[in-house]
Amino acid sequence: MPSLLLSLARGALTSPFKRAGRPDATLPAGRLHLPAAPAAPGPLAAYRRICSFAEAGPLPVTYPHVLAFPLAMRLMTGRHFPLPVTGLVHTWIEITAHRTLHPTDALELTVYAETLTPHRRGTEVTVVTEARLADELVWESRSGYLSRHATRTDTAPAAAPEPPLPAVTEWRLPAGIGRRYGAASGDRNPIHLYPLTARLFGFPRAIAHGMWTVARCLAEAPQPHLIRSVRAAFRAPVLLPGTVTYASDGTAFQLRGADGRVHLTGTTEAEPGATPGRRPAPGATRDGRS
Repeated sequence: MPSLLLSLARGALTSPFKRAGRPDATLPAGRLHLPAAPAAPGPLAAYRRICSFAEAGPLPVTYPHVLAFPLAMRLMTGRHFPLPVTGLVHTWIEITAHRTLHPTDALELTVYAETLTPHRRGTEVTVVTEARLADELVWESRSGYLSRHATRTDTAPAAAPEPPLPAVTEWRLPAGIGRRYGAASGDRNPIHLYPLTARLFGFPRAIAHGMWTVARCLAEAPQPHLIRSVRAAFRAPVLLPGTVTYASDGTAFQLRGADGRVHLTGTTEAEPGATPGRRPAPGATRDGRS
């Protein structure tokens, strides 16, 4: 398994020599692979706890992304990757599960860069992750990562605000939830760990992992193991500690701050026959662990 810390260190060293927005920029053509292996029980159990998924049963639909993230980081910190990884922002993710996955499934993981796209705030790269089981594509995702830089003024405008969804529950997020998720996922990016390390990158306090916010929202569904597709957009960072409101109409979901600011929006589609809606007890107040 590639080391995330090594990738972060390499990215910090190489980023000053890369310039986003170059018209001649190209993506590396190769694909990175991890050989087939089942999920390690310890990290998976810790991930289930921090995200509030069931302690047993199918693999959470977000977990292959976690397994492959060190591979994605190795790709994005590589010498031939055109964007500086320092300051790269995860803006959206799409996940498609073609079948139910289980912890014992020996998944072969592949990661590659698909496209570079002009964005109103810079340049966005789409990174694809694929999981195969005995040569069958069983899970895939696409993620957008934004490198900010000066752009032309005629790029696409910002998306229109989405109407608020019905509030379901409020979560009080402790300061250490980024460290706990980092220990479970391996993603120990300094912006998620401590106020001091987050301030080095321009944040007043540590911020929650975007993929933790997505997973925590999906875990709130009545039958998360039956979710087959997810589309989520990261609108604004969640500062830690903090209080957020999870809102949902059954298929669409949002995470809002106490000031009404929308941090995350998304939609899901479930396997035919799954029960739509959300967990009971609307208005309950819980912490990030539940």
